[in-house]
Amino acid sequence: MKSGGLNPFFKIIFYAILIIWGLSVLYPLLWTLLDALKNNDQFFRKMPWSLPDLPLLWSNFSYVWSEFSFDKYFMNSVVVTVGSTLLGLFLAASTAYVLARYPFKGSNVLYLIYIASMMIPFSLALIPLFFLLNSMNLTNSSLGLILVYASTLIAFGIFVLVGFFKSLPKELEEAAAIDGASYFGIFFRVMLPLSQPGLITVGIVNVLNIWNEYIIGTILVNDPDHYTLPVGIAMMQAQMQYRTEWGPLFAGLLITMVPVLVVYMFFQRQIANGITAGAIK
Repeated sequence: MKSGGLNPFFKIIFYAILIIWGLSVLYPLLWTLLDALKNNDQFFRKMPWSLPDLPLLWSNFSYVWSEFSFDKYFMNSVVVTVGSTLLGLFLAASTAYVLARYPFKGSNVLYLIYIASMMIPFSLALIPLFFLLNSMNLTNSSLGLILVYASTLIAFGIFVLVGFFKSLPKELEEAAAIDGASYFGIFFRVMLPLSQPGLITVGIVNVLNIWNEYIIGTILVNDPDHYTLPVGIAMMQAQMQYRTEWGPLFAGLLITMVPVLVVYMFFQRQIANGITAGAIK
């Protein structure tokens, strides 16, 4: 055995733990898919984790999509998630760039205030936030959700991106300035492209958080035309009242989960690289 190599026994234990962990993650997803292909009779006649009968009820997905307005909820979630992520990234990146590259008196205190705000439970701000948005006629609107979600992203974005901007060589800015680039030109043409790993990391984490957010969406939106998917699922169950249609309900859950799973599968490496790269100078 080579020096520094992992003992075969421990390697087997290590892979066994990973396999068990992977199965524990995949099982709930598979169970949700199987239950989405059943009707109520199969739920009550058989065990909940049993295989669905043939033919499989793929129609549950189209039923949820059309009858419970999931097409509208899906588009609302896309608009709110994309809009708030882009706005939050721009605000966080511009603030982090100034704090990292142009320190001023009190900049460290301001940075600590941003970081400290991440430890404050957002539930404490829900009531005053509702009255503030209501006075500005921004409740029951996608714009109101976008502004609120974007504001919640700034602190985490600053926390990650300040490290990126500090790690970039100052000679790059000096060379761009000699070539006649303005402050905005240096930021948009030089610094932002170089901080792409951090931007991707912050963006994906925020997409996952916003897509699954429920509390703010419930409080700020009472108009079904502006419901997002998590709120739509809750309203769907409420509409069913005393006879819950479990198959369509699980189909709605899958429609909600699949987009974020796909995003994470494609960008998981960028998330890991982005979090570690900003800490290396």
